[in-house]
Amino acid sequence: MAKYEVLIKAVTVQGLSYRQVAARYGVSKSLVHKLHHRWLAEGEAAFEPQSRRPRSSPNRTPDIVRGQIVALRDELIAGGLDAGADTITEMLAREGVTTSRATVWRLLTAAGKVAPQPQKRPRSSWRRFAADRPNELWQSDFTHVFLTNGAEVEVIGWLDDHSRYLLHLTAHHRVTGRTVTDTFTQAASQHGYPTATLTDNGMVYTTRLARGGRGRGDGTGNAFETLLADLGITQKNGKPFKPTTQGKIERFWQTLKKHLKAHPAATLTDLQTVLDAFRDYYNNVRPHRALRRRTPTFAYHLIPKANPSRPDDPNVWRVRYDTIDRAGKISLRHSGRMLHLGIGRAHARTEIIALIHNNDAIISTRDTGEIIADFTLNPTHGYQRKNG
Repeated sequence: MAKYEVLIKAVTVQGLSYRQVAARYGVSKSLVHKLHHRWLAEGEAAFEPQSRRPRSSPNRTPDIVRGQIVALRDELIAGGLDAGADTITEMLAREGVTTSRATVWRLLTAAGKVAPQPQKRPRSSWRRFAADRPNELWQSDFTHVFLTNGAEVEVIGWLDDHSRYLLHLTAHHRVTGRTVTDTFTQAASQHGYPTATLTDNGMVYTTRLARGGRGRGDGTGNAFETLLADLGITQKNGKPFKPTTQGKIERFWQTLKKHLKAHPAATLTDLQTVLDAFRDYYNNVRPHRALRRRTPTFAYHLIPKANPSRPDDPNVWRVRYDTIDRAGKISLRHSGRMLHLGIGRAHARTEIIALIHNNDAIISTRDTGEIIADFTLNPTHGYQRKNG
């Protein structure tokens, strides 16, 4: 028997007063009085508790706004775009509709548009790092993408750590060391050089973990490492098997692949068209949670950019260890281009030390230190003749 039924029947059947029923069952006399009069008016319907929902909710979100929220969620998901509460709140604000993130989240949950994920780590436990200024740190990585015919291609991106501004995004049949230096140079020609870069340990970015690579004492690094050294740019690499170090570019791939799933491409050209459109949307339209719902373009141009510190001291020389090839040449990257220095076939297979500063290069043998050639480098020519 329900509690309300017991209280009512104590009055109607047992003949107890309101005060006696209240004392016996530990409730207020006013409750017993109200229940008895409800029973007189409604009969047995008074045995069940009534809803506490108010008759009117003046602060309730209007139905038209509720419809906009759900429709916008569906539209963004269909387009392969982020459709979280922050994004929807900002999109509505741009249309003059003011609502809170919590309201949007609550309405999406009630509409069955959000799947609960209690296993996810709470955001309060995150330790976020971001560079202080634009161009202070660039992150880069590449990922694999499949065309509609099943062919596998690769997409490389450059992302500003401070603003999340997508500096460069292109598709290639394969990402090589040349791809890395070319795309980096293209991004730098448009946006200026960064103070530092952050990548994983892929061989196209670094040879520091390879036999004979940078840091092992008998190597000089690949083309990208050499280019950064020439420009005075600090190169940073994450720990092996720790992709969270490059978390911003890794998280970006998740956003991009969601979009590509909704916009499949049949050819590399088609894919690049999709990437160009997405880059424009990502930089100029999509509000970013880490930027307080600002766009990456806004954050990138808000404050002055950082600049690399070039080694202008005349006593500072770049040192390169190499072996002259059978044709009598060595190759080195200078001013963003690969140059081939002709030393002479007579010195083929000779181990040498190259000292480079600005446009001057001196070549000496590694065992005796004898100078065998010197060059005044001209970055506009691929092949360099020695002086004299």
